[in-house]
Amino acid sequence: MTIKPLADRVVVKSVEAEETTKSGIILAAAAQEKPQVAEVIAVGPGGLVDGKEVSMYVKVGDKVITSKYSGTEVKIDGEEYSIVKQSDILAVVEQ
Repeated sequence: MTIKPLADRVVVKSVEAEETTKSGIILAAAAQEKPQVAEVIAVGPGGLVDGKEVSMYVKVGDKVITSKYSGTEVKIDGEEYSIVKQSDILAVVEQ
């Protein structure tokens, strides 16, 4: 099954959070914060959103930083994804 976002929506998958701190302390899953770095899986077409023309500037494969509590979390085929508005993406991580 695939997810096809509409309008200015972007489907992202969180990049795994570090399980150990820099000092070597292992963190339990409950103690870890929700990762803010994610990989773009699918991008909507953009277009007219709320009366304004929106062009999409992220593309599939980009690593992005999202707002901490943004988006809607969905689980499809055992994988967890978030669907966020493009405006909830704060930055693109360049390699």
